[in-house]
Amino acid sequence: MNRIIYLADERSATLFPDRSVPVGAARDALADRRGRPLRDLRISVTDRCNFRCTYCMPRDVFDTDYAFMPYGQLLSFEEIARFAGLAVDAGVRKIRLTGGEPLLRRDIERLVEMLAVLRTPQGEAVSVTLTTNGTLLKKKARVLKDAGLSRVTVSLDALDERLFADMSDSGIGVGTILNGLDEARAVGLAPVKVNMVVRKGLNDDQILPMARYFRHSGHVLRFIEFMDVGSTNGWDMSQVLTGREIIERVGAEFAVRAVDRDYRGEVASRWRYEDGGGEIGVITSVSRPFCGDCTRLRLSPEGKLYLCLFASGGYDVRAQLRSGADDAALAAYLAAVWSGRDDRYSELRGQGASGRKIEMSYIGG
Repeated sequence: MNRIIYLADERSATLFPDRSVPVGAARDALADRRGRPLRDLRISVTDRCNFRCTYCMPRDVFDTDYAFMPYGQLLSFEEIARFAGLAVDAGVRKIRLTGGEPLLRRDIERLVEMLAVLRTPQGEAVSVTLTTNGTLLKKKARVLKDAGLSRVTVSLDALDERLFADMSDSGIGVGTILNGLDEARAVGLAPVKVNMVVRKGLNDDQILPMARYFRHSGHVLRFIEFMDVGSTNGWDMSQVLTGREIIERVGAEFAVRAVDRDYRGEVASRWRYEDGGGEIGVITSVSRPFCGDCTRLRLSPEGKLYLCLFASGGYDVRAQLRSGADDAALAAYLAAVWSGRDDRYSELRGQGASGRKIEMSYIGG
């Protein structure tokens, strides 16, 4: 039985309404060539991770001989905070720390503290969040909260122990991740979001167990379509379970209702359990791209700016930072990079868009 309640009349509504923004819209901030404002800055602080997830860092590529970045090549916390401050002046309202696994970066809470004090030109606080695999979260949650972290997102692709071990290739148990989630909630890093990458034929049988487990938990479970990020994860369209199919599976057991997004540029379509059991989200980069409303800029560990998760090249802001450029020159560089942006890979995927892309472990999801 279909227990999905649509946003509007079912004769015209779709599961995932069009969220694109017309060219020329939203000129209230620095905008790119498609009228998209700069609102989100994702900062990858390391390319290292203690997982070897098959869709991100397969071990046959990222083995013991893989050359990760030397520590001296990484941007310092001071350099990151300086650039982030200029990005906030240009329109950024949310900063997310990613990796790799960001909690592997030594003293990451010091960077959080430096970013948490940033204010918009209107004097408003900036949201500072972090995405992690959760292995170190129980240990670090309190100090991150005290440093000013607003919220945390945790990646978890299965509750089944054997499947989780196979997918993460880590030797770490599910219980470690769940303990980290509990600690994050306890210290106030809530609502915690839980991201599950769904691969058809591999872990799609975990959709309902995950939904059942996180209902009434206070956490927000988000399902992510398997994406062709990078060039090493063996992506194949046959392994993509679409957002529509995911929602139909959940809706067959639990009545859910589509709800409006929280803010412009939010990538997840939101759904709420009719019985008050909480909320889930679905990220549909493959089946229903949201390029038309993408407001994200990405900063890599060694200081390159990327305008798209699927980009093949970046812009070297580290060279600007270390050349003695003043803030005005750096702000002009940022404005030039963003205003020239026309990226929309997911919209072009079906038109034969190809080429080598940056790895997700390097730039974050």
